[in-house]
Amino acid sequence: MLEGWWLADAKAQGQVILTHGWGANRRALFPLAPMLLAAGWNVLLFDARNHGNSDEDTFSSMPRFAEDIDAAIAWLNDTQGQRPIALIGHSVGAAATLLAASRRNDIAAVVSLSSFAHPADMMKRWLVEKGIPFYPLGWYVLRYVERIIGYRFDRIAPLESITRISCPVLLVHGDSDTVIPLEDAYLLASKTDNVLLRVVAGGHDLTPSIVEHGEELVDFLQLSRQPSVKTQLIRDEPVSELVK
Repeated sequence: MLEGWWLADAKAQGQVILTHGWGANRRALFPLAPMLLAAGWNVLLFDARNHGNSDEDTFSSMPRFAEDIDAAIAWLNDTQGQRPIALIGHSVGAAATLLAASRRNDIAAVVSLSSFAHPADMMKRWLVEKGIPFYPLGWYVLRYVERIIGYRFDRIAPLESITRISCPVLLVHGDSDTVIPLEDAYLLASKTDNVLLRVVAGGHDLTPSIVEHGEELVDFLQLSRQPSVKTQLIRDEPVSELVK
């Protein structure tokens, strides 16, 4: 069982699912809720399994985060009717959001906050920090993790997922992120035309910057509710930055 908060307005025209990162919970992205509600979006925040008040499981992984997002979408469709659904995720939750969206055709928009580009590269950086040589020990660690989660990293990497997403994608990354390098955001943005990149002041936790630049996030989501114009607007605008 997953536990969450459902913040709703009877007049809302769309619904947003917010997915936190590793080791966090639904409170992490709660500061985004007021501006989303004010813009006419219902908001669902939930704790992924093994996080917050949701049930424990044998292990957590990015694909399991994506499965939990699918469960949240199913709950919305079953209980709240058919309205446009947008996904917003942070860090591992952002990578899972991209993965979940790549498997569906019923998502209106995706906002990825501080996503990594490839899980193997992220784990290699962790190995370096721990002083563990990649060959042979690090290589075996990566293969072991793949076996446990049941997926090859190349199959679930955001670099691959983002190319299969049909809706507009907004990538947001901090200019001083020391957890996931900014280069990962540029790499993701280079993989498809259906994406906007915004670089904002801040580190890995982008909540303060997102709240500060909330009008841009809201504008992006508003476009997603206009299918006749959204694709043209997104594809005609080149990858760009929002400077300090």
